[in-house]
Amino acid sequence: MVSGRQVESGAGPIRFGMVGGGQGAFIGGVHRIAARMDGEFQLVAGALSSSPEKAKASAVELGLDPARSYGTFQEMARAEAKRPDGIEAVAIVTPNHMHYPVAKAFLEAGIHVICDKPLTSSLADAKKLAALVEKSGRVFVLTHNYTGYPMVRQAREMIARGQLGELRVVQAEYPQDWLTEKVEASGSKQAAWRVDPKQSGVGGSTGDIGTHAYNLARFVTGLELDSLSADLDSFVEGRLLDDNANVLLRFKAKGKGKPAKGMIWASQVAPGNENGLKLRVYGTKGGLEWVQADPNYLWFTPFGQPRQLITRAGAGSGAAAARVTRVPPGHPEGYLEGFANIYQEAARAIRAARRKGGKPPKDVVYPTVRDGVEGVAFVEACVRSSKKNAAWTKL
Repeated sequence: MVSGRQVESGAGPIRFGMVGGGQGAFIGGVHRIAARMDGEFQLVAGALSSSPEKAKASAVELGLDPARSYGTFQEMARAEAKRPDGIEAVAIVTPNHMHYPVAKAFLEAGIHVICDKPLTSSLADAKKLAALVEKSGRVFVLTHNYTGYPMVRQAREMIARGQLGELRVVQAEYPQDWLTEKVEASGSKQAAWRVDPKQSGVGGSTGDIGTHAYNLARFVTGLELDSLSADLDSFVEGRLLDDNANVLLRFKAKGKGKPAKGMIWASQVAPGNENGLKLRVYGTKGGLEWVQADPNYLWFTPFGQPRQLITRAGAGSGAAAARVTRVPPGHPEGYLEGFANIYQEAARAIRAARRKGGKPPKDVVYPTVRDGVEGVAFVEACVRSSKKNAAWTKL
């Protein structure tokens, strides 16, 4: 099967900068790989660390012009906005508490934003940021990368076509084991900020991976959440934020049917699980199951019929999957490519924005600032619910 993925033509790569993502930062490297995979972006500037020394050393490693390695994101936004060859977009890969001030600075400078999830560390900041995006008219892409997987797009298309009928049950889980012990006390940078309320926000596992599970469920099904009941735990002694979450979901009714129900389990203290994101959706006509560890396969079971395997680039998959498929059948395709598909969608939106009043093609799909607001609202609702003994709570 030939890939249906489209690469936009334009006047060279989109010039972009990065805030955060310097030495020792995992996600910055992922974003850089994703951005250059299709040749659509070129990294030309950065404020790569809050430490000027580390920022400079990181810029040298990446081959950036020293004149475009900045000590602060504020300096970078001002300087790049004035340059005739300044950046068109910025990638924000900092801890959560910095997403809002950084995005604000670049939006006000007229620069498009690609931001890691969750959107912000508080709902108040998320709402302010959404208003800024609307006012600026700039493209804002939130990198919920799992929405870029071909089989996730396939599942979304099948549900939208009604192949599952009226949706009844949605189950998403995201277990990991890397915080089973108190690794934040051992000097792990990646653990330290995630368990710090000042940097992460009010949610631990809910904000870090629970938002992924929730976003995936919403993206694939199109359902809107009405209320939730959350039971959060901090199993590791002394940890200030949750490391395990069990959440029941009640979705809003669609049409005359009964509202669908759901469950989310997010845990970072589940030994034997590396990155166990799974999604199951069941309706009156059938069910779907997708596992991130084996992402090129989607299982579809029409009611009363044998289980069917739909592959990423084989029989059964449709146009939505084909458009974001990169390699032929039988070759692994996953995490980095899913991230790159989000960057490709961002590139198409940014290139369209270059044209006066231009809008990207209708098939361009990416998580927006509104998805980000809902994700932060989900986290805060979970925390409120858990504090009230898992009371049912509206977003």
